[in-house]
Amino acid sequence: MAASLAIGLRTAFMVLGCVSTATVLYTIITDGLPFRKQLFTPWMAATLIDFYINILAIAVWIVYKEANWIWSIIWIVLLICLGSITTCVYIVLQFLMLSPQESIQDPIYFVLLRNRKRNETESKSIMSVLSARILFSVLGCLMLGTLVYTLATDGSPFRQENLTPWLSATLVDFYVNVVALSVWVAYKESNWKTSTIWIILLICFGSISTCAYIVLQLFRLSSQDPTFLVLFNSNNRQVDTTHLEI
Repeated sequence: MAASLAIGLRTAFMVLGCVSTATVLYTIITDGLPFRKQLFTPWMAATLIDFYINILAIAVWIVYKEANWIWSIIWIVLLICLGSITTCVYIVLQFLMLSPQESIQDPIYFVLLRNRKRNETESKSIMSVLSARILFSVLGCLMLGTLVYTLATDGSPFRQENLTPWLSATLVDFYVNVVALSVWVAYKESNWKTSTIWIILLICFGSISTCAYIVLQLFRLSSQDPTFLVLFNSNNRQVDTTHLEI
């Protein structure tokens, strides 16, 4: 069952990565490059803020995951530039790196878990649980404020003139990242009803829901816990504390 899950997720993210790549290439061919002032509408700006808050959440995981800070920087730059294409490539690579035993045991846990160097020992955390709570609370409030402001000043987003080719491409990019976050939520939650509710909220409210979910999970940790434990479900939290913290 677990091995089938690993194969299924790996295949799904390969397909999603191809969809994102094809969408970007098609939009460039048919609509040109996105670096034009007329494309930067109020709702495009709001969508980009939403998009990059989710990117930040994924980037924090990559910083924890990578033992080499140079690779962390490279992957984060690729995330910023290529969005969900990078997300999919990175996740697929992590699944390919699993051993047969890890794929059988709990593939999502081992994909989330840090890649360790030999003889690696515990290092000082660069982000405490309290700092992470504050960061994602602020980001959630920022996105909520952006949403309310854009609604008040530019009206509803459900207008034909808003749906430009590049906004459509950005939404595809955005929702591929939402799929990645939804897989994490489904892994975290033992109750499928709770998972479904959170996934619907992610689809409807984007990074506001991402931040709310992360903050709620952080409040389930004590301030003395290593921050990386927020990644894992309750069954996997008894991890080796020599893994580096976020």
